[in-house]
Amino acid sequence: MLTMVFGSAIKTEHEPNERHELSALIERIAEGDKAALGDLYGHTADAVYAYALSVLHSSHDAEDVLHDTFIKIYSGAAGYTDHGKPMAWIITIAKNFALMKLRESGRITPTDPDEQMLCGIKAEGLSHDERLLLKVALGALTPSERQVVMLHAVAGLRHREIAAVTDMTLSGVLSKYSRAIKKLKAAMEAEI
Repeated sequence: MLTMVFGSAIKTEHEPNERHELSALIERIAEGDKAALGDLYGHTADAVYAYALSVLHSSHDAEDVLHDTFIKIYSGAAGYTDHGKPMAWIITIAKNFALMKLRESGRITPTDPDEQMLCGIKAEGLSHDERLLLKVALGALTPSERQVVMLHAVAGLRHREIAAVTDMTLSGVLSKYSRAIKKLKAAMEAEI
Protein backbone atom coordinates (compact mmCIF):
# COMPACT_ATOMS: atom_id res chain seq x y z
CA MET A 1 0.00 0.00 0.00
CA LEU A 2 2.88 2.39 0.76
CA THR A 3 4.20 2.27 -2.78
CA MET A 4 0.68 2.50 -4.22
CA VAL A 5 0.01 5.75 -2.34
CA PHE A 6 3.43 7.27 -2.98
CA GLY A 7 3.48 5.92 -6.51
CA SER A 8 6.23 7.24 -8.72
CA ALA A 9 7.02 10.13 -6.35
CA ILE A 10 9.22 7.86 -4.26
CA LYS A 11 12.43 6.86 -5.93
CA THR A 12 15.56 5.67 -4.27
CA GLU A 13 17.89 7.86 -6.29
CA HIS A 14 18.13 9.62 -9.59
CA GLU A 15 19.06 7.23 -12.36
CA PRO A 16 22.47 7.80 -13.98
CA ASN A 17 20.74 9.01 -17.16
CA GLU A 18 18.77 11.58 -15.18
CA ARG A 19 21.89 12.81 -13.38
CA HIS A 20 23.60 13.07 -16.77
CA GLU A 21 20.60 14.97 -18.15
CA LEU A 22 20.67 17.45 -15.25
CA SER A 23 24.42 17.97 -15.71
CA ALA A 24 23.89 18.52 -19.44
CA LEU A 25 21.20 21.12 -18.70
CA ILE A 26 23.55 22.95 -16.33
CA GLU A 27 26.21 22.90 -19.02
CA ARG A 28 23.76 24.39 -21.52
CA ILE A 29 22.78 27.06 -18.98
CA ALA A 30 26.46 27.94 -18.62
CA GLU A 31 26.47 28.54 -22.38
CA GLY A 32 23.55 30.97 -22.00
CA ASP A 33 20.69 28.65 -23.00
CA LYS A 34 17.61 30.05 -21.22
CA ALA A 35 15.42 27.16 -22.40
CA ALA A 36 17.72 24.79 -20.52
CA LEU A 37 17.02 26.77 -17.34
CA GLY A 38 13.30 26.19 -17.88
CA ASP A 39 13.92 22.48 -18.40
CA LEU A 40 16.08 22.26 -15.28
CA TYR A 41 13.40 24.10 -13.33
CA GLY A 42 10.81 21.61 -14.54
CA HIS A 43 12.92 18.69 -13.37
CA THR A 44 14.04 20.04 -9.99
CA ALA A 45 11.73 22.79 -8.71
CA ASP A 46 9.57 20.47 -6.59
CA ALA A 47 12.61 19.08 -4.80
CA VAL A 48 14.11 22.54 -4.21
CA TYR A 49 10.81 23.87 -2.89
CA ALA A 50 10.33 20.81 -0.65
CA TYR A 51 13.79 21.24 0.82
CA ALA A 52 13.34 24.99 1.38
CA LEU A 53 9.95 24.44 2.99
CA SER A 54 11.36 21.76 5.28
CA VAL A 55 13.98 24.24 6.52
CA LEU A 56 11.98 27.48 6.59
CA HIS A 57 8.45 26.29 7.46
CA SER A 58 7.06 29.15 5.39
CA SER A 59 5.63 28.70 1.91
CA HIS A 60 6.37 32.36 1.08
CA ASP A 61 10.02 32.07 2.14
CA ALA A 62 10.37 28.71 0.37
CA GLU A 63 9.13 30.32 -2.86
CA ASP A 64 11.70 33.10 -2.42
CA VAL A 65 14.46 30.52 -1.97
CA LEU A 66 13.23 28.62 -5.02
CA HIS A 67 13.39 31.81 -7.09
CA ASP A 68 16.80 32.85 -5.75
CA THR A 69 18.18 29.35 -6.30
CA PHE A 70 17.38 29.37 -10.00
CA ILE A 71 18.72 32.89 -10.46
CA LYS A 72 21.97 31.71 -8.83
CA ILE A 73 22.02 28.60 -11.02
CA TYR A 74 21.68 30.78 -14.11
CA SER A 75 24.43 33.16 -13.05
CA GLY A 76 26.72 30.52 -11.56
CA ALA A 77 26.34 27.59 -13.96
CA ALA A 78 29.73 28.28 -15.51
CA GLY A 79 31.33 27.51 -12.14
CA TYR A 80 29.65 24.11 -11.83
CA THR A 81 32.06 21.18 -11.89
CA ASP A 82 30.36 17.94 -12.86
CA HIS A 83 31.07 15.28 -10.27
CA GLY A 84 27.91 13.34 -11.13
CA LYS A 85 25.95 15.08 -8.36
CA PRO A 86 23.98 17.91 -9.98
CA MET A 87 21.06 17.62 -7.54
CA ALA A 88 23.40 17.93 -4.56
CA TRP A 89 24.84 21.12 -6.10
CA ILE A 90 21.35 22.56 -6.62
CA ILE A 91 20.17 21.65 -3.10
CA THR A 92 23.35 23.15 -1.64
CA ILE A 93 22.53 26.45 -3.34
CA ALA A 94 19.00 26.26 -1.91
CA LYS A 95 20.43 25.42 1.53
CA ASN A 96 22.64 28.51 1.48
CA PHE A 97 19.71 30.75 0.55
CA ALA A 98 17.47 29.12 3.18
CA LEU A 99 20.08 29.64 5.90
CA MET A 100 20.56 33.24 4.78
CA LYS A 101 16.77 33.75 4.95
CA LEU A 102 16.71 32.31 8.48
CA ARG A 103 19.53 34.62 9.59
CA GLU A 104 17.88 37.67 8.03
CA SER A 105 14.46 37.06 9.57
CA GLY A 106 15.64 35.84 12.95
CA ARG A 107 12.45 33.79 13.18
CA ILE A 108 10.56 31.01 11.49
CA THR A 109 7.03 31.62 10.25
CA PRO A 110 4.78 28.59 10.63
CA THR A 111 3.27 27.14 7.51
CA ASP A 112 0.00 25.41 6.82
CA PRO A 113 0.38 21.86 8.22
CA ASP A 114 -1.35 20.25 5.23
CA GLU A 115 1.00 22.04 2.83
CA GLN A 116 4.07 20.91 4.76
CA MET A 117 2.82 17.32 4.95
CA LEU A 118 2.61 17.14 1.17
CA CYS A 119 5.54 19.37 0.27
CA GLY A 120 7.30 18.09 -2.80
CA ILE A 121 5.08 15.03 -3.22
CA LYS A 122 3.40 14.83 -6.58
CA ALA A 123 -0.05 13.92 -5.29
CA GLU A 124 -1.96 14.38 -8.54
CA GLY A 125 -4.07 11.36 -9.33
CA LEU A 126 -4.49 10.38 -5.68
CA SER A 127 -7.98 10.05 -4.32
CA HIS A 128 -9.08 12.15 -1.36
CA ASP A 129 -8.69 9.10 0.91
CA GLU A 130 -5.17 8.42 -0.38
CA ARG A 131 -4.18 12.06 0.22
CA LEU A 132 -5.49 11.82 3.80
CA LEU A 133 -3.58 8.58 4.29
CA LEU A 134 -0.43 10.25 2.98
CA LYS A 135 -0.87 13.19 5.39
CA VAL A 136 -1.33 10.83 8.32
CA ALA A 137 1.74 8.83 7.37
CA LEU A 138 3.97 11.89 6.91
CA GLY A 139 2.55 13.38 10.11
CA ALA A 140 4.02 10.44 12.03
CA LEU A 141 7.54 11.66 11.20
CA THR A 142 9.64 14.22 13.03
CA PRO A 143 10.66 17.26 10.94
CA SER A 144 14.20 15.92 10.51
CA GLU A 145 12.92 12.48 9.47
CA ARG A 146 10.53 14.09 6.99
CA GLN A 147 13.40 16.18 5.59
CA VAL A 148 15.60 13.11 5.08
CA VAL A 149 12.76 11.19 3.39
CA MET A 150 11.93 14.15 1.15
CA LEU A 151 15.53 14.69 0.13
CA HIS A 152 16.00 11.01 -0.62
CA ALA A 153 12.61 10.18 -2.11
CA VAL A 154 11.70 13.43 -3.87
CA ALA A 155 15.04 15.07 -4.62
CA GLY A 156 16.75 11.74 -5.29
CA LEU A 157 19.79 12.52 -3.19
CA ARG A 158 21.91 9.69 -1.90
CA HIS A 159 22.35 9.34 1.83
CA ARG A 160 25.91 10.72 1.67
CA GLU A 161 24.67 13.76 -0.23
CA ILE A 162 21.91 14.31 2.34
CA ALA A 163 24.50 14.15 5.12
CA ALA A 164 26.57 16.82 3.37
CA VAL A 165 23.59 19.09 2.67
CA THR A 166 22.05 18.82 6.14
CA ASP A 167 25.31 18.74 8.13
CA MET A 168 24.30 15.40 9.69
CA THR A 169 26.55 12.40 9.93
CA LEU A 170 26.00 9.61 7.42
CA SER A 171 25.02 7.26 10.24
CA GLY A 172 22.53 9.85 11.50
CA VAL A 173 20.93 10.13 8.05
CA LEU A 174 20.76 6.35 7.67
CA SER A 175 19.24 6.00 11.13
CA LYS A 176 16.63 8.71 10.53
CA TYR A 177 15.75 7.26 7.14
CA SER A 178 15.37 3.73 8.49
CA ARG A 179 13.28 4.93 11.43
CA ALA A 180 11.13 7.08 9.12
CA ILE A 181 10.41 4.23 6.72
CA LYS A 182 9.36 2.00 9.62
CA LYS A 183 7.08 4.75 10.94
CA LEU A 184 5.59 5.31 7.48
CA LYS A 185 4.86 1.61 7.05
CA ALA A 186 3.31 1.38 10.52
CA ALA A 187 1.18 4.49 9.94
CA MET A 188 0.00 3.22 6.57
CA GLU A 189 -0.85 -0.24 7.95
CA ALA A 190 -2.70 1.27 10.91
CA GLU A 191 -4.90 3.33 8.58
CA ILE A 192 -5.84 0.48 6.23
